[in-house]
Amino acid sequence: MTQPTTLPCGESFNLAEFDPSFSGGMERKRQAKAETKDNLEALLDLQARLYAENRHSLLVVLQAMDAAGKDGTIKHVMGAFNPQGVRVTSFKVPSKLELAHDFLWRVHRAAPPRGMVGIFNRSHYEDVLIVRVLGLAPEALWRKRFDHINAFEKLLSDHGTTVVKIFLHVSPEEQAVRLQARLDTPGKEWKFNPDDLGARRQWADYMAAYEEALTRCNTPWAPWHVVPADRKWYRNLAVSRIVRRTLEALNPSYPDPEPGLEAMVIPPVHWP
Repeated sequence: MTQPTTLPCGESFNLAEFDPSFSGGMERKRQAKAETKDNLEALLDLQARLYAENRHSLLVVLQAMDAAGKDGTIKHVMGAFNPQGVRVTSFKVPSKLELAHDFLWRVHRAAPPRGMVGIFNRSHYEDVLIVRVLGLAPEALWRKRFDHINAFEKLLSDHGTTVVKIFLHVSPEEQAVRLQARLDTPGKEWKFNPDDLGARRQWADYMAAYEEALTRCNTPWAPWHVVPADRKWYRNLAVSRIVRRTLEALNPSYPDPEPGLEAMVIPPVHWP
């Protein structure tokens, strides 16, 4: 069984056609976890080569409805990376300083430099999603942002940053289970935000906003991937596949050693 995670550029995303509970025909976690473990080991090696080569960078953008698993994905998949070579940025409500600039100002500052992996927990897409649904900006303004986003991501791509965008697709039924678990589990109540219930009441509006964002900003240089997120173990497998495949396509390599190293001898040290 297969389900595409992305669509060719120019085709419209209809999220109703993507099954959030899809598991690729796998019914047992063991099989998925074995492949995921292999992928994570490969990611660590690929990241080391990316860092040493210092020619390219990788930006992973995670977008989703609340409780879809952005934090879990970062922990269980991106946690494979060496922390020294990765930076996670969570985009909250803009500060006064950020609001005094264009909407991409704070995002560009967080883009990863060469050799690094950047992970966005939410991103610049909030400015065509929540801004749209809650009416925080006029439509005439936020509609221009699709083109701004495409140009921004092309700029990053042209300067060596590979952009991978992942929408974690959770069903409203599974989201309800996870939100209830936050309420019922000691130590997790703090993660429950009453505003999430408002977003549930506007589910159709958010899906329409996501569909347009995914369709209009699905480009050859920054494609969108829709990952089924109802089953956490399959979500982790799918994301690890995407990130591994992306880094393997970059094929980073260790730099050639300095000439003459084979003849060098490490001198002894007499101390104290």
